[in-house]
Amino acid sequence: MHNRDAVFLEDLCPKLRNRRWRKSLHEYTGKSCIYCGKNSESIDHVLPRSKGGLSLTENCVPACLSCNGSKTDNDAFEWYRKQKFYDPRRSMALRAWTEGDIRLALRLLNWAEPKKHARKNKETNSPLNEDYSWQAA
Repeated sequence: MHNRDAVFLEDLCPKLRNRRWRKSLHEYTGKSCIYCGKNSESIDHVLPRSKGGLSLTENCVPACLSCNGSKTDNDAFEWYRKQKFYDPRRSMALRAWTEGDIRLALRLLNWAEPKKHARKNKETNSPLNEDYSWQAA
């Protein structure tokens, strides 16, 4: 049997591929909104579909319902600068994401929320990630 003769589940059910893709976007950011850091429940198109934006990884970011609804079909960068929760590190992460450098975007998001990621590191019980700031030098 050749590879081209195989039938894949995703070929029979295209919605399954879409569901896995959407789930992977949320997992990239630890299920947090790229704009405000709250729990992400939706996918936002940075360049809205109404203005020609495509459903590509570089154009779709995890967002909470509040941010996604508030942004509507505005330009993401202009809208984000006007928000009370604006963070330049998150803005740089958004820019890196849209340029296809998701690894840099994730590093910037980690930088924007060091406390949240420090808790995750403590949960793994790694001795390299422990906080020794309380010890005397």
